[in-house]
Amino acid sequence: MARRIAAGAAYGGGSIGLLGAAAVGVLLAEVQLAKRHVGSGITPVPPNADGRYGVAFTGPAEPLRLGLLGDSTAAGQGVRRAGQTPGALLASGLAAVSERPVDLRNVAQPGARSDDLERQVSLLLADPSHTPDVCVIMIGANDVTHRMPATQSVRCLTTAVRRLRTAGAEVVVGTCPDLGTIEPVYQPLRWMARRVSRQLAAAQTIGSVEQGGRTVSLGDLLGPEFEANPRELFGPDNYHPSAEGYATAAMALLPTLCAVLGLWPETDRLDGARREDMLPVAKAASQAAREAGTEVTGARAPWALLKHRRRRRLPATTEPQQPPKTEPATPSEPHAEPRQEPREEPSGESHGEPHGESRNLPAN
Repeated sequence: MARRIAAGAAYGGGSIGLLGAAAVGVLLAEVQLAKRHVGSGITPVPPNADGRYGVAFTGPAEPLRLGLLGDSTAAGQGVRRAGQTPGALLASGLAAVSERPVDLRNVAQPGARSDDLERQVSLLLADPSHTPDVCVIMIGANDVTHRMPATQSVRCLTTAVRRLRTAGAEVVVGTCPDLGTIEPVYQPLRWMARRVSRQLAAAQTIGSVEQGGRTVSLGDLLGPEFEANPRELFGPDNYHPSAEGYATAAMALLPTLCAVLGLWPETDRLDGARREDMLPVAKAASQAAREAGTEVTGARAPWALLKHRRRRRLPATTEPQQPPKTEPATPSEPHAEPRQEPREEPSGESHGEPHGESRNLPAN
């Protein structure tokens, strides 16, 4: 099915139906029941996390430029502090590993579907002198919940990846999360949501890898770990992740983000103990969709590398010590202030944040 979706997206095929007609009535009833519970809590507006991270590493090297695109999960909806958003976590981790400042620009839009990526990419590429070095795209959940045709969804994503790669940016795609583990969703809608979201994630992988991007399965974002700990890893609306949930997702993406920038040497040697392999891209995509945190990167067509990168815990002293608000700024420079509120700490220092004491950072 993922191959058919990707082929339809690439060659202009029409919609591929994923639901049988007999199931529609039952599923619509389940959807209405779920809507009574999902979003019943108060969801704060995503905090603005744009700015410079790792200012303690300021030196002769130019700052790395990180762009974030996608939907509410990329924007960080569900948390109140900028330092708890995935963009801030990724920028802080990237600065710590590279020992260079990182400029973050997040153009993600809550509620966005894949057809909004064209607008978001245009925003990021509007100034050719500030093209991002690397972009992270997190999209797909709203495509499923709003029943966007899968071929259209993948076509929009692959077009965005191609535009960014043509502009010179590396691209890492966090594929559609497993929507079958949202707590208020019941059977059979839970089973169908899991099936459809995994099929879309696999098709996203095929399309993105073919355009030169890398993908990371985000099943853990709403996957088994969230299912086992819903009160800890879901936000107050029972749908968007909490601070701990976003940290889990960001740490799944960070190893690939560092690898694509060459922050440690790549190797073609595959570790069988970690179930790494070289597979046809469609098979690698399907396997990655079933196991969260799995990276898929293109090799020799039509093959792809399936990797499970290691992570290790680093002490807090390895983190940047200066948040962006310590950059030189005076009252006559109003543009320096809106980056962060005084209470927000994008660098992830310990000021009451759940992950202030230590951070999982990757090791190859």
